[in-house]
Amino acid sequence: MAIKPMLFWLIHCSSMTKTYKVSGMDCASCATLIEMDLEDAGIDASCSYSKETLEIESDHDIKKVKEIVKKAGYNIA
Repeated sequence: MAIKPMLFWLIHCSSMTKTYKVSGMDCASCATLIEMDLEDAGIDASCSYSKETLEIESDHDIKKVKEIVKKAGYNIA
């Protein structure tokens, strides 16, 4: 019986997303460029210009994500 709760946690909690605030985007293309830069690094992300947010899976190295976003010319918090 103890296996079911652990399996639920592994499936649902180990791949939670984290949301970060991104500023400096001028249009929706900026969000697309951020997504493409992160994808090139093997990071699946969803960036929204209108919400000024970036969503990534929690298991990615946030330092690497921040470095990529800043290198592209945007601020991330």
